[in-house]
Amino acid sequence: MPTSAPEPAVAPQAVRLLGEPWGDTSGRGRPYAKDPSVIRFGGRYLLYCSLPSASDDEPEGWSVGIAESDDLVTWRTVAVLPPFGEYDRSGAAAPGAVVIDGRVHLFFQTYGRGREDSICHAVSDDGLTFTPNPENPVFRPTGEWTCGRAIDADLVVAGDWLLLGWVTRDPTMTTQLFGTARAPLESAYGRADWEQLSVDGPALAPELPWEQDCIEAPALRWDGETFTVFYAGAYNNQPQQIGWATSPDGRTWTRGSDEPLVPAGPEGAWNHSESGHPGFFRDEDGREYLFFQGNPDDGHTWFIAATELAFVDGVPVVRTDPVG
Repeated sequence: MPTSAPEPAVAPQAVRLLGEPWGDTSGRGRPYAKDPSVIRFGGRYLLYCSLPSASDDEPEGWSVGIAESDDLVTWRTVAVLPPFGEYDRSGAAAPGAVVIDGRVHLFFQTYGRGREDSICHAVSDDGLTFTPNPENPVFRPTGEWTCGRAIDADLVVAGDWLLLGWVTRDPTMTTQLFGTARAPLESAYGRADWEQLSVDGPALAPELPWEQDCIEAPALRWDGETFTVFYAGAYNNQPQQIGWATSPDGRTWTRGSDEPLVPAGPEGAWNHSESGHPGFFRDEDGREYLFFQGNPDDGHTWFIAATELAFVDGVPVVRTDPVG
């Protein structure tokens, strides 16, 4: 059950960032990058993200971009993935990357297909050039509670399984919902390999006032005993904010708090319009980070930033600084 709301802080707090928020400027001439997923591979950090079409008047044409960094602070765009087939020709977005046996497995959603949007898979030996799964798209949910759409893939290795977090909507396409599936780690991650764990209903549906009509963007963590998911509540700029939940098995989930872990920022902050779409990253030294997107202008720009996480008795804590 959700915990009681905490007492108000004595003074406003702002999330302490690793560095300045980053956004790619090559597409629309202003900082714009969303949906972060970070790995360490080949001696550097790789950030997979969603990059927009070249014009505000072109809603389709989103692409998966790749930025690299030596320090998790300074990022530079190094690649933009082209469409792999007819299924993602109108766009691809919301990547989730995971390293398995020395190769990068990238899961991403098709974009612009409405109820038909699905999860796709590709694999890479260098983290930059990918070979698509011949069965793409590889996952869409079934059940009377879902419209059949699947977006916002995120993955975590847990023993012999690869757990997939995904998002769908109810049959009316009104409410955004979180679900899970799993595939054997040694499989090809094709359509027949996925076992849908959220069968009779979503793993999480919006219930708290700040979540409004949306739970999306799962970011998965596994510590050997417990799964944690960081998720975005509310649609973009409503404002979207970040919460968390835990599960012993990847099927049943319990919220950790009834208040956001990472709220939208105060007026004048870079994330005043939202703190959204988290991405979890554990480095080789064991330090853990939460990447997330934000903006101060209702989505005219989009930035990605990161903060360091700590876990105290199983509860995630983000570093903060007093505002002002």
